[in-house]
Amino acid sequence: MIRKMLFAGCVAGLVLGATAQAMAHFGMVIPSGNIVTQEKKSVDLTLSFSHPFELIGMDMDKPAKFYVVRNGKKTDLVNNLRRTSVMGHAAWQTTYRVKRPGVYQFAMEPKPYWEPAEDLSIIHYTKTIVAAYGADEGWDEPVGLPTEIVPLLRPFGNYAGNSFTGQVLMNGKPVPHAEVEVELYNRDGSLQAPSDYHVTQVIKADKNGVFTFTCPRAGWWGFAALSEADYTIPDPEGNAKPVELGAVLWIYLDRYQGK
Repeated sequence: MIRKMLFAGCVAGLVLGATAQAMAHFGMVIPSGNIVTQEKKSVDLTLSFSHPFELIGMDMDKPAKFYVVRNGKKTDLVNNLRRTSVMGHAAWQTTYRVKRPGVYQFAMEPKPYWEPAEDLSIIHYTKTIVAAYGADEGWDEPVGLPTEIVPLLRPFGNYAGNSFTGQVLMNGKPVPHAEVEVELYNRDGSLQAPSDYHVTQVIKADKNGVFTFTCPRAGWWGFAALSEADYTIPDPEGNAKPVELGAVLWIYLDRYQGK
């Protein structure tokens, strides 16, 4: 009987371990839309840290940095953030009024998140890109994050089924063979994955840090290129622990309209 109980406990532990491994973390910067027109001259932005497909949230402290870049000019927005809730956990939001045509890159640097299950801290440098009033230049320019994904497909005006291509950078240089995790934001919770493996897609970039992924559904898609920092951060007990760096980019794909 004891041997049976030990075996059942080991199996349960393996199952729980596999499930936890499948749950990828994503920094999230989700705007109300990625195209601004004369009908709506502002964009609402929500910042969170979550498992986007499974809709499992985590509390996020106020970001260390949050700003927008247009035509190479950076505007600090961190003091404009208001506390909100996403998936039942602490998150942040703001409204940005778009006054001029341009391509606006919104970027967030969160405070380190201690993840006891992985015995490390997580910092996901996260961005999204919004086009306004017909402008479409500058979307392929880095914003200078320590690590980021630069789109090689224009990240707005796309349809479900398009193939997204991006390049992973670390300190402005390509990251050879970077591992990139991909998830759909299952916003209304209506989708179910056939298995844990289906929750998070995984791609290997090529030697130039370039990857391609075909997005099969309309909605917000997150791409997270993960790497280990060359420094450590103390855990809550003061022990030096590794740091996972994430270069995260969110893009939106539309459905065709009409019959």
